[in-house]
Formats: sequence, C-alpha cells, structure tokens
Amino acid sequence: MGTGTVRTQPTDDWAGRRREQRGWYFYDWACSVYSTSVLTVFLGPYLTSVAEAAADVDGYVHPLGIPVRAGSFFAYSVSLSVIVAVLVMPLVGAAADRTGRKKPLLGAAAYTGAAATAGMFFLAGDRYLLGGALLVIANAAQSVAMMLCNSYLPQIAPPEERDAVSSRGWAFGYAAGALVLVVNLVLYTAHDSFGLTESAAVRVCLASAGLWWGAFALIPLRRLRDRRTPAREAALPGFQQLAATVRGMRRHPLTLAFLLAYLVYNDGIQTVISQASVYGSEELGLGQSTLIVAVLLVQVLAVAGALLLGRLARSYGAKRTILGSLVAWTLTLAAGYFLPAKAPAWFFALAAGIGLVLGGSQALSRSLFSHLVPPGKEAEYFAAYELSDRGMSWLGPLLFGVTYQLTGSYRDAIISLVAFFVLGFLLLLRVPVRRAIGDAGNPVPERI
Repeated sequence: MGTGTVRTQPTDDWAGRRREQRGWYFYDWACSVYSTSVLTVFLGPYLTSVAEAAADVDGYVHPLGIPVRAGSFFAYSVSLSVIVAVLVMPLVGAAADRTGRKKPLLGAAAYTGAAATAGMFFLAGDRYLLGGALLVIANAAQSVAMMLCNSYLPQIAPPEERDAVSSRGWAFGYAAGALVLVVNLVLYTAHDSFGLTESAAVRVCLASAGLWWGAFALIPLRRLRDRRTPAREAALPGFQQLAATVRGMRRHPLTLAFLLAYLVYNDGIQTVISQASVYGSEELGLGQSTLIVAVLLVQVLAVAGALLLGRLARSYGAKRTILGSLVAWTLTLAAGYFLPAKAPAWFFALAAGIGLVLGGSQALSRSLFSHLVPPGKEAEYFAAYELSDRGMSWLGPLLFGVTYQLTGSYRDAIISLVAFFVLGFLLLLRVPVRRAIGDAGNPVPERI
C-alpha cells in the first residue's frame, strides 16, 4: 500500500502539470491572432491609409497639434503603446508576485486588449486618432497579458521541459494565426461576394481578431492555477516599481546581461513584425492579398521553425541555437533591402526565411530566460523581460519611422534594423548562461 501511495502522487502532479501546460498553450492560440492579423497584416496599411485620408496637402496629420507624416503615424502609435506598457508592467508584475493572484490580472489585461481590438470595427473614414488610441490600448494590454502568461512557464514546466513547452506554445500561436489568416484571405479577396466593401472587410478582420482573443482566453483562465503567497507590501507606483525591480536585478548581473542582449535583437524582431506589411505595400507596391499570403507563409513555416529550433536546442543548447537564428535574421533582412518592387515571388522567399527563424528565436529566448529567474520572482522578472520583448521595442519602430520621415525611403528604414541583430548577437555571445543560471539559484540543465 505504501508503494502505491508513492507512485500516485507523482502521477497526479504529472497530470496536473500537463493540464496546465495545455491550457497555457491556448493563450498563445488566443492572442497570436491579434499579433498576426491586426499588427502584422491589416492595421499598418489600413491605419496608414486612414491617416493619409485625414492628412493635409503636404501629407501630414496633426495629433495634438504635432505635425506627423501620415506614413509614420502607425509606427509612432506602436512606439507610444510600448511606452504605456512600460508604465504598467512593473506595477502589475510585482503585484502578481506579492499576491500570487495572476489569473485575475491576466483576465483583465486579456479582455481589455480583446475589447479594444474588437472596437477597431469602427475605424473608418478619417478616424486615424481612434485607430491610434485603440492600437495603444490593445498593444499595451497584450504586453501586460503576455508578461503574466510567460511568468507561468517556470511554474508549470521543470527545467528539462521548458524549451519544448515554450516552443509548443509558439507553435500553437502560429498555427492559430495561419488558420485565421486563411479565413481573412477568403473574406478579403471575395468581399464583394459577401456584400462588403474592401474597407468593411478589413474592419471585420480586425474585429474578429478581438472576438477570437476573448473567446479562447477562457481556456487558460480555467486551467492555470494561482500559486498563493503570503501578502507582502503593496506595489510601488509606476517607475518607482521599475526602479526597485532593476535594483533587485543588479544582484544578478548576468541575468541583466542576457536581458540587454535580448532587448537589442528582439527590438529588431518586433519592428520587422509590425512594419513588414507597410514595407511590402508602400515600398514594394504589393497588394493586400499578396501580403496576406506572405504572412500566411510565415505562420505556417514558423510552426515548423519553432519545433525544429526546439529540437536543435536539445542537441546544441538554446544559446547556440539562438545565435544561429540571429545570423539567419541578419542575412534575411539584408536581402530584403534589395527586393525588387512588384515581385511577389521574391517577397514570398523573404517571408519563408523569416518564418523559419521567427518562432524558434522567440520561443528559445523565453525558455532560456526562465532559467535565469530567481524562484518567487517570476512575474516581476518577466515584467522586465516583457519590457525587452514589447516594452522596450519602441526604439525600432521609432528608428524606422524617423528614417522614413528623413529619407522618404522604406528601404533605408528596413536596412537600419540590421544593426539590432548584429549588436544583439555580440552581446548574447558574451553571456555565460550556465553561470548565470547557477547565480540565480536554479539547477543547471545538462545542455543549455
């Protein structure tokens, strides 16, 4: 009987962990449609066209009396959304760790973002300010929600499982993005058959992403468990909490060194994601249907890429695999500068290259960082990680927008992003990850 008792407990723990992991995968499934359909495909070109409709004869709009070239408005809105997230994430992350109540905060952030995205249905005519405001709310809420979701990873997966679990989560997200993009492509290309104008079809695609996000967010909210902790002091306001978090992280300088490297190269990744469709439509003269097919190709190959790089990490370690992906990013983005206009085949080739490294580089970065988090500080540290993931990614869109504003060339804007990948590679190369894991108080996996 004693033997039976010993065997039952691990089985129960294993089953409960698997249930949470499956629920956790579904948050990627829920929210990735926003990242794909809204941020990557439809909103950039559409909001740019709305801003252009509201522009003066010189091509400028004037939010709050500030002259902004209509072609830069979307990039600036993304940057503003990230600054808002910077103010909110440290506060929410510290509160989550101190109370142990992540799920209510995750639900609030997810449904705020979903509601703002659904509200994009009303973005018509010259309502560029409405579009900018909804983008700021949705993107900031998504950053907060992903920070909370990511902070579950060290709690639901032991060290030896994290690369695989993180990669599966990204694969789920890209699979959902591909599925919904197929539906979007049918609706957009055959909008006349559905009795919709092109503008109305785009707005339906935008709003449906918000409905999808809200519907599937119910699954992780039902399956994930809160880990209760004794109540501690209240969280500090805004930048004070961020400063307190960074001061605490100074005791783990190698973790900070990884975050710096990630901040740099991920800034490039996030900017490519958010600005690729603008580059394709405005510089290369490609139609919306071509852009949808290209992003669909990215989604399909990103599923395979995330799983493939996860397997490579088992043999070569996460750090080496990420470094290899950064080399691929650099070569792919440099090639993008030379793409001929009005040539969909070459744009599809570029999309294929991006897809193969996109999911894996993000998934392995997330799992590698989970090893560098001191126990009990998951949400607080993942708030700092999310600042690097989305929160500090204002610099790339800002550089992209300023470069275009100064030169009038999206090619110059896209090539400026190569610097992020080169510098990120050099910074990550210098981080001794095995020592960093030990210094954080975590067991060091056999291969990392």
